[in-house]
This record gives sequence, structure tokens and C-alpha cells, in this order.
Amino acid sequence: MNKGVLYAIGAYVSWGLLPIFWKALHHVPALEILANRVVWAMVAALIVGLFAFRTNWGWLFQALRQPRTVLVFVLSASLLAFNWGLYIWAVNADHVVETSLGYFINPLVNVFLGVVVLRERLRIGQGLGIALALAGVLYLTLTYGSPPWIALSLAGSFGLYGLLRKTAPLASIQGFTLETLVMALPALVFLGFVERTTGGTLGHADLVTTTLLISSGVVTAVPLLLFAAGARLVTLTTLGLLQYIAPTLQFLLGVFVYGEYLSTQRLFGFVLVWIALAIYSIEGIITSRRRQTMPPAQPSSV
Repeated sequence: MNKGVLYAIGAYVSWGLLPIFWKALHHVPALEILANRVVWAMVAALIVGLFAFRTNWGWLFQALRQPRTVLVFVLSASLLAFNWGLYIWAVNADHVVETSLGYFINPLVNVFLGVVVLRERLRIGQGLGIALALAGVLYLTLTYGSPPWIALSLAGSFGLYGLLRKTAPLASIQGFTLETLVMALPALVFLGFVERTTGGTLGHADLVTTTLLISSGVVTAVPLLLFAAGARLVTLTTLGLLQYIAPTLQFLLGVFVYGEYLSTQRLFGFVLVWIALAIYSIEGIITSRRRQTMPPAQPSSV
């Protein structure tokens, strides 16, 4: 098997199994888990940076001197922090199934944003996929009397995050390092406030809890590094198919491990989204193969 495929599978399996990690910290407030994750992710990013950049940290100082770059990464860091925090809270509030819906919808949100913001052309299969996914969301909304706001918020925030990173001037590891630096200051202030007022959890709880909080940085950084390595070695079509590993594992964990209730009506809404993703994926594979078999353009005789 292609090494890049193995890296990508490792990344998506890690993301898919994250609910197990956050569930082990269910007794810690979500904001405190988030703040620890940010701080220890920054530590992990800096350690990776020491190996990746060594003494070449000029990119960081150059980026900090460019107001537009700083603004882009402040916005992307804010979206990432919101996404992380909502996901941690939702998992520990027994909404694992709905978080999986958010990441099933996410690829179609990316297409929608590409069309609306980047003026990309919408292919027929993509349009049909978006329409079916929208029908699934509307069905869930009408059935339960309110929209699946957790799923929509996760998909929307991560979609906007991806859009910002698509247009950002820094590479993946550099960008993640800068984002964690941006998030770390308010996270440290919050942890300091918690320490002074309630004593906090880190260092005051049992050894397992403290170890898990510190390990949250590794749990965050490792899948990103695996994904970055895999993305360079496989096609976007392959990545597009492998990305469903994560929400599928989350869905299975929510239903079969954590016993979250899934009614027939709710399952039907999920089925509409799954059909939408199947159409979107098949259309993407067909389009990719057509492009690969097309003869190269002939040079102009002019």
C-alpha cells in the first residue's frame, strides 16, 4: 500500500477516535480542556518546528511584520479554537453522533464556499450532492423542530477555516505554529485565572487526568503531521474518499459504544447526507479519471 495512503489513514483514524480521548476527560470543564489543548499543541508545534525549521525561523518574524497575514491567522485561529471547543463540549455532552454529521457535511460545505466565495464552477454532481445534503438537514430540522446546530456549526467553522488557510501565505506546519501561538496567549490567561480562582485541574487532579491534559498537544499535532505527510503523496481524490473514515468512526462510536439514541427519522436524515456524499465522491472520481485520460492540449499554430 502507498505510504501516503497509510499516513492519511492514520490521520483520519486518529481524528475518528478522538471522542474516546475527550470522553476520558469528561469531568474537566470543556473550556479548561480547550485551553490546555491549545497550550500543549503550541508546545508540540514548537518542538516540531525545531526539527522542521531548525535555525530558520525568519518566516515567523516576516509574517508578524505583515498586518494582513497576522489578521488572516488571527481569524483562522479563532475559527479553529471555536471548532475545537464546540467539538470537545459536544462529545462530553453526548452528541457524538451529531458531531459526525458535521464532518460528513463538511466536504459539501467546502464546495459551497468555493462556489460562493472563490467563484469556482459547480459541477452537476456537486450541485446534486449539496441539494441532497440540504434536504437531509431540512428534514432533520423539521423532524426535531430545530436545526442540527452542532453539526452545522462544526461544518461551517471548519469550512471557513479551510477557506482562510487555502488563501493564507504560510505552509501547513508554519501556519499551525502561528495559529497556536495566537491562541496560546488567551489560553494561558484563562488558565491563570482558573488557577487563581478555583485551583484549576492541571497539576491538582489525579495523575491520569494531568497526563491526558498534557497529552492533548500530542493528540492534536500527530494527526496533523500524518495528514501533511500523506497529502503530499496521494491524490486529492484519494484524500477525498479517505476523509469519511473520521466521521464514520465517530458515528459508530456514538451509536454502538456510547449508546446515543438514533431514531429511524434521524437515521433517514443521515441517509440523505450519505447519498449526497456518495454522489459527490463518485462524480469526483469520474471527473478525475476523465482529466487523466484527456490528451494534452495541442500547441497553437499562431
